[in-house]
Amino acid sequence: MSEHAAQDVIAGIRELLPVLRERAQEAEDARRVPEESVKSLQETGFFKLLQPKTFGGLEADPVSFYTAVKLVASACGSTGWVASILGVHPWHLGLFEAQAQQDVWGDDADVRISSSYAPMGKADVVEGGYRLSGRWSFSSGCDHATWVLLGGPTFKDGKPVDFCTYLVPISDYTIEDVWDTVGLRGTGSNDIIVNDVFVPKHRALSFIATSKCKTPGQEINPGPLYKLPYGSVHPSTITAPIIGMAQGAYDAHVEYQGKRVRAAYAGEQSKEDPFAKVRIAEAASEIDAAWLQLTHNIDELYQLACKGEKLPFPTRLRVRRDQVRGTERAIFAIDRLFENSGGRALKAGTPIQRFWRDAHAGRVHAANDAERAYVMFGTGAFGLPVENAMV
Repeated sequence: MSEHAAQDVIAGIRELLPVLRERAQEAEDARRVPEESVKSLQETGFFKLLQPKTFGGLEADPVSFYTAVKLVASACGSTGWVASILGVHPWHLGLFEAQAQQDVWGDDADVRISSSYAPMGKADVVEGGYRLSGRWSFSSGCDHATWVLLGGPTFKDGKPVDFCTYLVPISDYTIEDVWDTVGLRGTGSNDIIVNDVFVPKHRALSFIATSKCKTPGQEINPGPLYKLPYGSVHPSTITAPIIGMAQGAYDAHVEYQGKRVRAAYAGEQSKEDPFAKVRIAEAASEIDAAWLQLTHNIDELYQLACKGEKLPFPTRLRVRRDQVRGTERAIFAIDRLFENSGGRALKAGTPIQRFWRDAHAGRVHAANDAERAYVMFGTGAFGLPVENAMV
């Protein structure tokens, strides 16, 4: 049933693409995704794709989710980025204790959650939970959410004892509008400020448990989706929209070049330029390779989880290797196309320069730190222990 429902969501997303494409400049100018776009995504069921069935979600396979993300990002990079980030958080909340999920979805299954996982704050252990303080940056889509997931070390008696993700309601944090960037301008990735707030114990999830794929949420969400590694699901959530941006840039480039006449070359039509065709072929191949690797790897893990089999560590390392490589392939594709787009492509408002800026902005996300992922893979290939939770 969830498979058919997921396909219905994807079909709904495809119908939305023209209007999302039209609103791309509006998102950039406002520095946030338009409310109408978020509402339209919600109406397709997109935000329910990775939400547990226990709380009204579809609990769909991850490839369906990434496919929907790629489509959205191919129309508007910022909207695709925010959709991916907000869309993966129901999966993460599904790993928390049942009471935390009840706190968020008990009265409204459509509640959305933003995040900032970097350790920009800290929590002290107190009776019944934690006291949390800090300032977290880059919380994409936070204006469309009423809860937030925040990462940070846990201290007891002044000593670090754990690293957790803390779930905090909007009544306990403030949003400061600081987002003014050259790329992904429409994501509204503003700062979250928390000042000495109490977080109940059930609203904290240890990263030790997450990295072992043994979490309290599996008691009420025993499905294969919630057995997947955080280090596979979340980084892929960053790469999927970047591949979508590359696809959007490709589509815009081909359409534009099909009509372009190059005055500097005696009125030559770009579609007759053999070198332009070479770049298009190169870009198309890189985009396809990035997408095939990402979806093949994630589906392989998912199918193993469906069978109740162990998820091999070498496979998890391959997921991370190909995830960062997928981002690199997408960036290469966009660069090859942009270099051959001509001076008019630089004009504000044109799709390809926006995709180019958005993709490069997404590239600097920590999940795309290629060298670290490659070192992890190489370390594992030599049979050496890999000391990294993001696998």
